[in-house]
Amino acid sequence: MAEDVEGLLPSVGRRGLMLVLSSPSGAGKTTIARRLLETDTNLSISISVTTRKQRPGEREGIDYRFIDEPRFLAMIDTGELLEHAQVYGNRYGTPRAPVEAALRAGRDVLFDIDWQGAQQLRGSAAADVVSVFILPPTVAELRRRLTDRARDDADDIQRRLDQVSDDVTRWPEYDYVIVNEELERSLAQVRAVLVAERLRWRRQPGLFQFAERFRR
Repeated sequence: MAEDVEGLLPSVGRRGLMLVLSSPSGAGKTTIARRLLETDTNLSISISVTTRKQRPGEREGIDYRFIDEPRFLAMIDTGELLEHAQVYGNRYGTPRAPVEAALRAGRDVLFDIDWQGAQQLRGSAAADVVSVFILPPTVAELRRRLTDRARDDADDIQRRLDQVSDDVTRWPEYDYVIVNEELERSLAQVRAVLVAERLRWRRQPGLFQFAERFRR
């Protein structure tokens, strides 16, 4: 149940927001994103397009839309992407149309993207963006998480660890920063951010008309 949404007046209305989660690889943003989606019915994930190969267990149109390089470049040229980036040799991007439709309908959209994508979103839709950067507690813990998930080989793990020193310098660009030492606490902190940001007056277009009822 999305109790943080039910507290808002339906007559006032609300514009949705873009909740951006970024972190170094393995710091926990994807786990946090999945847990948020399981418990908040007003939050949906932005489905990215990517040129990387589909991994075992991934579903087309659910985890990603898998396209080739020429199609990706065409989407850039025609303005179909809100943001796009090249990460570890693969391209990722966010289709514009479904996100804008969700925001107009008062639904929030979750983005599990890196700092490059977050930077572009802020440039094109700053008023709609709420950004959270997630840090691991230590480098040793980050290495353990990358190893335990058994998704990458040793070279990939080291490459991702080497990238961390660059990625973590981006935290001051975000609205909020969370150190993901304990998952449940981190989840509660992100949920608190979401509740507060939904209550911002600029996201509730009917408030001006509603407040007029109290003027004499």
